[in-house]
Amino acid sequence: MPTAAEHYRKIFDRRTPQQLRTLAHIKRFMERLTGDLAFRTELNENLDNPRKVTEHYGIEVDPLEMLPLWRRDYMNYRSKPECSSWPLAVIWYEYIDEMIRHRDMLRDEGEMAMVAPRFHVWRERQIRRCNSEVGSEGAITHPIIAFELSEGCTVGCWFCGLSAGRFKGYFEYNEEHAELWRGVVGVASKMFGSAARTGFCYWATEPMDNPDYDRFLSDYYQITGALPQTTTAAPLKDRALTERLFQLFDRYRSVTNRFSVLSTDHLNQIHAAFSPEDLMGVELVQQGKETLTAKALAGRSREVTLRAANKDAIAVPEYRSTTIACVSGFLVNMQQRRVQLVTPVPASKRWPLGYRILDERFFKTPDEFREELQSIIDQHMRESPSPHLPIRFRGDLHYEAGSRHFHLRSRYNEYVILDDVAPISVGDLIACGDCTASEMAARVIADGASALAVANLLEELHTEGLLEEDIDDRFAWQTSEGTR
Repeated sequence: MPTAAEHYRKIFDRRTPQQLRTLAHIKRFMERLTGDLAFRTELNENLDNPRKVTEHYGIEVDPLEMLPLWRRDYMNYRSKPECSSWPLAVIWYEYIDEMIRHRDMLRDEGEMAMVAPRFHVWRERQIRRCNSEVGSEGAITHPIIAFELSEGCTVGCWFCGLSAGRFKGYFEYNEEHAELWRGVVGVASKMFGSAARTGFCYWATEPMDNPDYDRFLSDYYQITGALPQTTTAAPLKDRALTERLFQLFDRYRSVTNRFSVLSTDHLNQIHAAFSPEDLMGVELVQQGKETLTAKALAGRSREVTLRAANKDAIAVPEYRSTTIACVSGFLVNMQQRRVQLVTPVPASKRWPLGYRILDERFFKTPDEFREELQSIIDQHMRESPSPHLPIRFRGDLHYEAGSRHFHLRSRYNEYVILDDVAPISVGDLIACGDCTASEMAARVIADGASALAVANLLEELHTEGLLEEDIDDRFAWQTSEGTR
């Protein structure tokens, strides 16, 4: 089976230069359509001759051959109209299908069943929980590790889903730091095998704030065999660095990079600086006010929304909260020598940035880094519910008792669970939320049931991600929406 990087390279290698050029101009058309109100208005005002609009923007494709892309729900890539009469639309949808397949392969590349079984089981549980709690099935790839190569961010986007702090400096690529960096990445590669290829080198940081950024990426490729993705809101800040990133992409071509586009003016500047062909390996993430895409309600975006709602006395339902976080694993800040265990959750009062922090450690050497990773795994990545903590359903789940079964409903999923392993309802005991696993076993044994059968039921609920792993979340939900 090909790796994600091999699949990605084939997306480009199987196309001729002319086919790639055509695709690049279709892509630029879509970027304008998504992020530029004036462009959309001009198209609608020139339905008799839309080509003069695209020519003005340097887009060398006939918009009439892409009619399904701009006269229908072109943002819903999975809902495809019959478009055999529009060849350019067919080309675009084929490309999108290949990119979705690559995204799915990136998620699957985090598999660690053989090299790190406890981490693997924990990550799989977080994936199931996120699919149910965040509604993220397929969209979040759950990389196992991310690195920050600076502290804070110089851009300061008002909508930052991670509320990045002010810039306080970057991790310079000198002899000492390079040795530590290669050692840390090497530890991750040895401990987690090919899953380390899912890693990337930014978080609540701007990659272009580190002038040595490309040197760190080169080391990462040499150690893991994959070039990490770059997402930047400042591609024009250091053109030489951006060009070096393009060169790395051309050389190794592992994954699409992303530019966050902050406004229509920013889109104009990016399009003026780079040709459609230059940006073939770059996804433009439209963040301007004229864009058709919604922003995640997390971090600063959530703060702004809640302030406006409070000012206008409008209630903002908690279920609207979401996240831009993607890592189920380790977040490493090289400047601070800090490692955290994190996983995505809907942004909340408890976790306003849209990710849960389960632990935090510090290290000075690669050996200490390895020791801290292993310690975190041993402490937090349990395959079974803790026998000493209360067993409760996730706070976002609605529980409904039935006859020898019970229902659990989240905003995105519904579960029907058999509840016939004991004379009394195990579901009711969990819903009450005041029994540990040991106490629950004692209750059912007193009623003549098999403790093993109850343990198996709890194991199944735990594996599916339906039991609360952060007890305080339950109280946060009760406070915001009332007891469910």
